[in-house]
Amino acid sequence: MKMKQWSLGVCSVMVAASVLAGCGSDSEEGGAAPEQSAGASNEPFAVTMALNQAGDIPAKGNAVEQAIMQHTNTKLDIQWIPQSTYDEKVSVMIASNEMPKIMKVNYVPLIISSIESGMFWEVGPYLKDYPNLAAQNEQHFNNISVDGKIYGVPLFRDIGRAAYNYRKDWMDQLGLKLPVTLDDWYNVQKAMVTQDPDKNGKQDSYGVVLEKQYNSGHSALLTRIAVSIGGVNRWGLVNGKITPEIMTQEYTDVLKLFRRMYAEKLINQDFAVLDSSEMGKFFDTGKAGIANSVAAGVKSQQDRLLPNVPDGVVDNSAFTGPNGIRIAGEPGHNGFLALPKASVKTEAEVKQLLKFLDGLMDEPIATLLMRGVENVHYTNTADGKTEFKDFTAFQREVKPYRDNLLNVEGYNVKTLKDTPLGEKGTKMASENAQYAIPNVALTLTSATSRERGSELDLLVNDAMTKYIMGVIDDAGWQKEVDNWLKTGGQKVIEEYQASYDKLKK
Repeated sequence: MKMKQWSLGVCSVMVAASVLAGCGSDSEEGGAAPEQSAGASNEPFAVTMALNQAGDIPAKGNAVEQAIMQHTNTKLDIQWIPQSTYDEKVSVMIASNEMPKIMKVNYVPLIISSIESGMFWEVGPYLKDYPNLAAQNEQHFNNISVDGKIYGVPLFRDIGRAAYNYRKDWMDQLGLKLPVTLDDWYNVQKAMVTQDPDKNGKQDSYGVVLEKQYNSGHSALLTRIAVSIGGVNRWGLVNGKITPEIMTQEYTDVLKLFRRMYAEKLINQDFAVLDSSEMGKFFDTGKAGIANSVAAGVKSQQDRLLPNVPDGVVDNSAFTGPNGIRIAGEPGHNGFLALPKASVKTEAEVKQLLKFLDGLMDEPIATLLMRGVENVHYTNTADGKTEFKDFTAFQREVKPYRDNLLNVEGYNVKTLKDTPLGEKGTKMASENAQYAIPNVALTLTSATSRERGSELDLLVNDAMTKYIMGVIDDAGWQKEVDNWLKTGGQKVIEEYQASYDKLKK
């Protein structure tokens, strides 16, 4: 039965492919057909790619791939590389100088060094000529820049998705308002711990729960709260000078808040060793009222809670401070697609490849990548939206392409019909980009940070944990900051400042 259903799906996709080809093969406006070099006639342009494997490796020339090729007039040859070995494989490709025409790469020291040595094409000056690429928020491109220049096309992700989920029923029951000031955060936390919001007669609930990686990655809770009250996003400008968050008053005040809450047993005492996989269970089982998350995560948060707390009500909010919504902006990409000079020899080829990438964001392919094939993976609704018909099949057959190629929710694709919470989260993730505070050091260069960044991060993270737990006092914290500066932090500041000054000239 499953084989019969899959065959039907393939046939439907092949029909879609022929339709897509018919409507886009020679369109002037949609950017569907790549520019052909002299003598190439209308022959498909060969495109080799190295992409992350997401799930099972798609069969070569499968129906989804056929639809993409016919719409963009290309012949695709995709090498799917498992995530676990991807960076290693990319390193080997770079060392051997044997690379495909389009490589999915991450913004990491190896790639930055390779860009600086001239291994990849600069594409920034061409982007204005491709309508779909030019229509995207320029911050996405800025966030993959090297020395102020763009060397690829980002795999677009939301910049302003920082949010937290909360138990609305608890907040209403306890007469609480969403936190704006640090005092508000303290009061909400204390009420959720001490006023028995789950009504089981025990003091066994929390507001926020921390885990051992609380200060890592782009979703660090302390950073997000500090930004909401006016602080920097990891690194920012204070009086015109590049400054790390640990040397700002806002971040220091947030540290003091968590130190106070730990001392009063208002946060979990085992946070320094709690695994992140365990932290989520607190909210899901009705033992926590606030979860650091992303805007689109609110629907699944509600879904995970209901089996354990059938009458639980979840909502979400952007981080908001005294001056309104102010959120820690994220990089806005999941790596980027770069064009190696070893395999892309001419400017004409660069333009053909950019035309291909631009064509991926035309409406037919945007819908294919983000919804699949009509009546197979999704259907159109009476109110002008789309809804998934077979999400499992979509995950298997289309998701590998969606995750590795260019698409933006809401751009050239109809709205996805969802629950009110789901639609709210999707809308919030898109609209809140305007409130995102960037990490100004995201694309600045520092040899010291590149060589010793992990060591320096570990030093300051250990100091934060000791401070929150009361092992060291204010003087001890300042001593640790001074030690970080002497150990290499000051050098990082100076190098970031020099990089920033150079770009601003």
